[in-house]
Amino acid sequence: MKTLIRNGTVVSATGSSLADVLIDGETIAAVLAPGSTLLGLDLAASVDRVIDAIGKYVIPGGIDAHTHMQLPFGGTAASDTFETGTRAAAWGGTTTIIDFAVQSYGQRVFDGLAAWHEKAAGNCAIDYAFHQIIGDLNADSLQAMDGLLAEGVSSFKLFMAYPGVFYSDDAQILKAMQKSAETGLMTMMHAENGPAIDVLVGQLLAEGKTAPYYHGIARAWQLEEEATHRAIMLANLTGAPLYVVHVSAKQAVAQLAAARDNGQNVFGETCPQYLYLSLEENLGAPGFEGAKWVCSTPLRSRAEGHQDHLWQSLRTNDLQLVSTDHCPFCMKGQKDLGVGDFSRIPNGIGSVEHRLDLLYQGVVTGRISLERWVEITSTTPARMFGLYGKKGVIQPGADADIVVYDPNGHTSIGYGTDENGEPTGRSHHMNMDHSAWEGYEIDGHVDIVLSRGKVVIAENSYLGARGDGRFVKRGLSQYLI
Repeated sequence: MKTLIRNGTVVSATGSSLADVLIDGETIAAVLAPGSTLLGLDLAASVDRVIDAIGKYVIPGGIDAHTHMQLPFGGTAASDTFETGTRAAAWGGTTTIIDFAVQSYGQRVFDGLAAWHEKAAGNCAIDYAFHQIIGDLNADSLQAMDGLLAEGVSSFKLFMAYPGVFYSDDAQILKAMQKSAETGLMTMMHAENGPAIDVLVGQLLAEGKTAPYYHGIARAWQLEEEATHRAIMLANLTGAPLYVVHVSAKQAVAQLAAARDNGQNVFGETCPQYLYLSLEENLGAPGFEGAKWVCSTPLRSRAEGHQDHLWQSLRTNDLQLVSTDHCPFCMKGQKDLGVGDFSRIPNGIGSVEHRLDLLYQGVVTGRISLERWVEITSTTPARMFGLYGKKGVIQPGADADIVVYDPNGHTSIGYGTDENGEPTGRSHHMNMDHSAWEGYEIDGHVDIVLSRGKVVIAENSYLGARGDGRFVKRGLSQYLI
């Protein structure tokens, strides 16, 4: 099938212009000046479908480089499956996710990867790829890392947090980074000082400070900054490229910026929750309500200026992109495991559906430019993780992953039904019993979403199907200095 998207403003990371986009099957065939006769006097008459995008933006489909579908955590598992989570992503204009395959302690790396392939295969609404979590870094794991790239997995993640679960000590991190430097694999790091956090957690609970608010106090910004600095120095020693996930503290950003100023291949992502939400307003909500917003790294104090600094860092490229760290849990039966003990609250927020909208609101309010919006939600994720050329760009030969976004539309975010089960008219398709973004209003709207040329969202309807998405093999990072 041939599709022509005409009369729209095509937005890239480097500029915007009126253009028509011709799609042939699953790929983009041409980007043409409006009304061009290069491919015939009446191109619209020769195609199977015409999409009129007048007054709208035509952008490459979003790439969420950090999701956790069906992740086992804290005695339960993330409530979104690959089926429900990728369908929700499509509703929000995301056409590719990079999820994390998990090697648990005592497990072989490729057994963990195979388990995640089994979870995802045939279930996804959009294309997907994997990073590899190394949860048991030993000699066998290090040897296995030599084979990851051949499997289309060009990055691995380590944890400086969660002792007894995913934690790697400095010696293990050093060995993994040596392997990273040798192979070109990107080292991804959860940078928090886990042993120190565990001490603070125990002390707070002993003092009777059990509410969700204290999750943020135990995971103090100093412990994020310290771990970020330590990871940077180990990467500097070994020559490994380093990508720090879910950066929330302005002090951690300063460590990344300083290393980048020295020419080091160090990168950072942040997430919508760290741009908008706060320790005081959300984690500090009355009663147990703050559990909705328990995630790690935690929400930071608005009084300390973290949120404003993160927006600034996106403008200056001290932070390179925005992912979601999508890891949703329901309040009933999951988050409520931590009533009376904040340390037992499953860590995670659901945002995969809302990332493009929440970041577009930053364009509306002057926080970022239109082009930077596309860059941090699509183009840089593609370049950072070896997908660029096929993903993250509207150009001939690229996959036809395209979003038609209406700047004159409106999106109301919130849970989909009220207490009586009646539809609220708000945007919510994730498998959760609440919304972390209840009441947020967006001055824009995802109108049409194409995934490899197939229209999967149009006229406020889901037109895709389970299994539309395919596994995408990734190459090495295309973003290194």
